[in-house]
Order: sequence, then C-alpha cells, then structure tokens
Amino acid sequence: MLKPKLFSILKHRKTELTKEQVMKDIIAGMVVAIIALPLSVALAIASGVTPEKGLITAIIAGFIISFLGGSRVQIGGPTGAFVIIVFGIIADYGLEGLTIATIMAGLFMILFGLIRLGGVIQYIPYPIVTGFTSGIAVVLFSTQVKDFLGLEITEVPSDFFGKWGAYISQIDTVDLTTLVVGGLSLLIIVLWSKVTKKIPGSLIALIVSTAFVHFFDLPVKTIGTEFGDISRRITFVDFSSFDLSLTTITALLRPALMIAFLASIESLLSAVVADGMIGKKHQSNMELIAQGIANIGSALFGGIPATGAIARTAANINNGGRTPIAGMVHALVLLVMMLVLMPLAKLIPMTTLAAILVVVSYNMSEWRSFKAIISSTKSDALVLLLTFSMTVMFDLIIAIEIGMILAMVLFVKRMIESTDFQLITHQYFEEQADESFGEDMPTVMNKNTVVYEITGPLFFGVAQAFLDVLNELHTDTKTLILKLTHVPHMDATAYQSLVSIKKRCEEEGMTLLLAEVKEQPLALLEIKQFCQDASVVIFPTVQAAIDHRAF
Repeated sequence: MLKPKLFSILKHRKTELTKEQVMKDIIAGMVVAIIALPLSVALAIASGVTPEKGLITAIIAGFIISFLGGSRVQIGGPTGAFVIIVFGIIADYGLEGLTIATIMAGLFMILFGLIRLGGVIQYIPYPIVTGFTSGIAVVLFSTQVKDFLGLEITEVPSDFFGKWGAYISQIDTVDLTTLVVGGLSLLIIVLWSKVTKKIPGSLIALIVSTAFVHFFDLPVKTIGTEFGDISRRITFVDFSSFDLSLTTITALLRPALMIAFLASIESLLSAVVADGMIGKKHQSNMELIAQGIANIGSALFGGIPATGAIARTAANINNGGRTPIAGMVHALVLLVMMLVLMPLAKLIPMTTLAAILVVVSYNMSEWRSFKAIISSTKSDALVLLLTFSMTVMFDLIIAIEIGMILAMVLFVKRMIESTDFQLITHQYFEEQADESFGEDMPTVMNKNTVVYEITGPLFFGVAQAFLDVLNELHTDTKTLILKLTHVPHMDATAYQSLVSIKKRCEEEGMTLLLAEVKEQPLALLEIKQFCQDASVVIFPTVQAAIDHRAF
C-alpha cells in the first residue's frame, strides 16, 4: 500500500506522537538544519550553481521528502553524489537543461515507485555501489583542489586527468594564506568531534574561518568575491523562455535517467541504513514517489537534484529524531536561516567550503569497504575496480552499465559452475539389490538403465552441458532417468534442451523418465504440456521410476 509514513504515524498518534517524542523530533530537526546549512551552500557551489540554490533544494525537497516519504527519519537535500552529475549537465545544457532534466528525473522516480521497482533497485551488487560511490568521492575531491589551495587557474578542465594536469602545472601559484585558512578549517572539522558531537565541526570551521578572514582582512576569495550578493528569495521558475521541444527532451533523457537512477539508489540505501539504526522498516516504493515529487518541487523553485542524505539522516537519528516531523522542522529552520543569515554568507571563504567537501569526499570514499572487497573474491574485486575506474574517467551511467554487465556475466559464470551433472546409476542399483532384488538384477538393470542427478539451476548457461548428457550414454541404454531433486529453476532454453533430449531418446528407442521434480520446473513442464503424449513420465522418486522399468 502506497501511504506516506507520516500519515501512518498520525493514524496512531496517541502512541507514536507523544509530547516527549515531538520535542525530540523538533530538537533533532534543528540540529540537522545546522549541519545542513554549510553543506548545502558548499554542495551548490561545487555543483556550479549559486549558493542559495543548495538551500532552496534542502528546504523544498527536504520538506517534501519528510512529508510524503516512506521512511520515518529520512533527511533529504543536495548530496555529494550529485555534484559531478549536476556540474556536467550544466556544462552541456545550462541551468535550463538541469531544471528540465531534474523534473524528468522526478517523473521517472514516481514511475519507479508506481510500478514497484523499489525492491529491485536495492539488489544492485554491492561492489558496483561501492565502486561508483568511491569514484564520485575521488572526483568530488578533485574539484576542490583549486579553491583549497587558492590556485590561479582561470578555467579548470572538466575531465579528471585534465584537472590534475592543470593543478600540477600551476602548483607554483599556491596561495599560502588561502592554504592556511583551508588547513585550519580542515583541522577544526576533523578535531571538533573530540570536543562535542552536538554541534557539527563544519559549522564551527565556517564561523571561525569567516571571522578570521573578515576581521584580519585577509586576501582570500570568498563567496561574495566569486558570486556577489546572494539572493534570499525563493521564486517559481519562469518557463516561458525554456526550450521544451522534443529535441531538447530527447537530448536530456540520458541525464534525467542518470539523476533518477542515482537518486533512487542513494535514497533507498540511506533508508535501509536508517532502518537498521531504529529497528523499523521503510516503504521503498512510497519513498521513491516522494523523492520524485521532491525533485520536481526543487526544480520548479530553481533548486538542484535531491536525495536522501545518509550522514544527515544518521545525525537525525542520533539526536532523537524518530518521525518525519524532524525532517520537516529541519527544512523550516533552514528557511529561517536563509532569510536571516544569507547576507552574511558572502563572507564565507571558498577554501573553507572546499575543506568541508574534502571531508565529505573522505566520508563518501568508503575506503574500508573498498579494501574489504578488493581482498575478497577476484570477481567482486574486478567489478569494483572497473566501476570505480569508469566513474572517475568517464561518467556514472557508463560505469554502472559496464559494472552491471560484468557483474551479470560473472554471476552467470558462477551459476554455470554451480550446476553439476553426475552419473549415480551404480549408487541406486546397489541399494535396490540390497532391498528388493537378487544378486544378478543390478548387473542387468545397470546395463540398460542410466540415472543422472542434476544439481543447480537449469538455465541457458548450462543448456549445452545438459545436452551433452546424451553423448555419455551407452548404445544399449534403454532407460534414462533424470533426478531433478536439486534443480530449483528451469528456464526456456533449458526446457528446449530437455525437448531435444526427449526427441533423441525417442529416435534411439530409449525411455526418458523424470524423478523428484521441484515446483517451478514441474509447473513449466505442465504449462508446456511436456508429458501429454505419455512418452515421458514423471515420478515422485527415483526408486519409483526404477520400479516402473523393472516391471
């Protein structure tokens, strides 16, 4: 049932919304808003848009995600994962293209939820998720080097290797004052958690560095010197000048799918992590629909793509948030901050924002998971490294496409290796001789009857090996018994191989018997009317099949 979690909680408000819990949610929302303020500004600038657009995203999308979402504690807003994507879309299609692509992505996400794809998206292989997340972290870090060091580079190349080539060639232009302020900000962010975890280190670094630069009048680039005055207004986007032709929509289809796919993965991963922290379960399809509506809402007011933010969601939980009220309060507090504090934001040093995003990049890198996967199986390590490399060198969609293809190929290979065809005739007739027949019967029966046990799924990958069973039969074999006890699944290709085996048996005067067929293969055989001509008989046990031929 598609129903926002907030509505379910309101239905049971007597037990869910006690005064104590509501107060905890309000406090948690305020704390998360303090955390989100510098992050939203930094992520907007890194994405290639003006600072207020990050706050607009956190306010509009954050409120909608909490109000309509399928999670109790999800906090939505701009995230580091989208920086590279948004920057690339703006470079290719401009702000108008980003707005259209974000709205299209929102529609895709709503569709994903309506057709119940929430559960499917969660099954993307872990090495792929770790690979592209780590790749995005590396690329995000790369975008912050210029501002952190104060390098004199007019235009930074868009590709990864081009960026680092420019940095290395201009390393002699490092501004020591900028580096000191950035280094101080980085130290505060890293070490502040040892003082207290109630107030985020990023906010303290922002306040201290801004005051330091302002009062000592240091020659450090700030938001004001780069962007001028920052707007405090939230207005509806004027679409009258937009190119909404079919050509434009078609061109933006791939970027929109990229946003929708990443937003879906990020939001559901965040919701799963949150479930583990609070011992509850989210509604994945409702969450996708809410995320879609939130992205449309963000775009309509000039914001950028949004998704569930794992770090902010965890902060919400750790501060007592247990209902969507916390996320809604977070959005409203951010609105007040934007209206009151935005004039002061132009004093924030660019190097401080770079330091904040360096820490975000480190937290996104998942280097411990990366290291663990590398040291696990060769196939998982290969998928991880390929996805990571493609993300860094090309883009996220190419990385996921290639990673998924490789993961599927390796999965099929493992399934092929797990399916076994074993001759077990001798085993069964020894048992018969002991139980029912005289000493001579096993020799006679063994000469004319062959029993094969198949273990593992019968699918297209093992179809040829299935057919090869016939090549191992003796010319005087009269009965072939296939034991399918451990065959959980049979696909259409394997079924066609079974049909071929049946025809060969008929041509060579052999009888084909099936025994111990599981539910799915049996249902397929019945649908296909495999046994309708009585040339093939299915028995509940191998022993029953042997007894049938014996008499």
